[in-house]
Amino acid sequence: MEQPISVTRSNFNDWMVPVFAPANFIPVRGEGSRIWDQENKEYIDFAGGIAVNALGHAHPVAVNALTEQATKLWHVGNGYTNEPVLRLAKQLTEQTFADKVFFCNSGAEANEAALKLARKVGLDSGVAGKSGIVAFNNAFHGRTLFTVSAGGQPKYSQDFAPLPNGISHVAYNDLEAAKAVINEQTCAVIVEPVQGEGGVIPADIEFLKGLRALCDEFGALLIFDEVQTGVGRTGSLYAYMNYGVTPDVLTTAKALGGGFPVGAMLTTDKFAPHFSVGTHGTTYGGNPLASAVAGAVFEFINTPEVLEGVKHRHQYFLDALNTLNAEYQVFDEIRGQGLLIGCVLKAEYAGKAKDITTWAGEEGLLALIAGPNVVRFTPSLIIPEQDIDEGITRLKRALAKLAK
Repeated sequence: MEQPISVTRSNFNDWMVPVFAPANFIPVRGEGSRIWDQENKEYIDFAGGIAVNALGHAHPVAVNALTEQATKLWHVGNGYTNEPVLRLAKQLTEQTFADKVFFCNSGAEANEAALKLARKVGLDSGVAGKSGIVAFNNAFHGRTLFTVSAGGQPKYSQDFAPLPNGISHVAYNDLEAAKAVINEQTCAVIVEPVQGEGGVIPADIEFLKGLRALCDEFGALLIFDEVQTGVGRTGSLYAYMNYGVTPDVLTTAKALGGGFPVGAMLTTDKFAPHFSVGTHGTTYGGNPLASAVAGAVFEFINTPEVLEGVKHRHQYFLDALNTLNAEYQVFDEIRGQGLLIGCVLKAEYAGKAKDITTWAGEEGLLALIAGPNVVRFTPSLIIPEQDIDEGITRLKRALAKLAK
């Protein structure tokens, strides 16, 4: 057998379209909440593949599901259904408000499906011009042209104009601003229960309740983008359960496959029939490999032990970060839900979030940003306390560099 091609970080610059600026090291192996690079240097993983690796790296539950299914059936296309996808659909509908599921491969595709469904429902309503979509500033819903337009961050969309029209953006957590734009022509309101990329900002409960009431009043679909908050991330199976506000459509991805690409759009029997045969589709969506892994990961996470463990770890993280901050005085606020945590930098450190994560990498810690002023942590939902402790120790060394 031929030896694999030898690669280094510099090859990224030679061969890859430069839409990413990855770290200077290449991870090659992971176990639990630790990974190792080509030089066999160890890192604690507080990034979790951006809220994806819900069970950490190489968890037996995911590995066994993948390898077992890999010997049976990988792909059949959507002229046929398969057993793993039906089992996963049953799990999702039994454990949520939803009656029906559409499977795809990513959060962007799930949001694309949700927005297309809303437009179709609007068209079928018979109300002239019922196609308006209301979204929120600093939201993030994906990178397709439709979802990047719905996202409220012009830096991601402005280079690709002309953008799909009929989308209005107002301030997040501002119910009066939403009231001013939601009307009979609105087909959907799309919102993250906790804004992730936008800075780890939880929604106020009255804001989400108000959006629910407005959607009911004007016959619009309420879409919850739970791509980042879903599958146990906030300490509940889905974040809508923390608020007691039920959407018409929910999108989920990231943690759903524990690292295997899979996404889903969940909705009710009231709206699902508007997507009749041929109106929407996907080649890979709901393939047996992804569905088998997602089913195993979902079942493992959806237990009182794991979900309560997320709440416990949230407090453990908060206590450790507050102790650290008492010494270094870097963070203005530490916010979020469960293991979606954002540390907001004080004004004198504005714009330094990326520097902190770079220094953290040098110290053997993987961390994220959520905009230029927020350091974000989305570790494994089952990260051991000793790994949290070690990660905080390494973060401390990175903050010492900032202080200098």
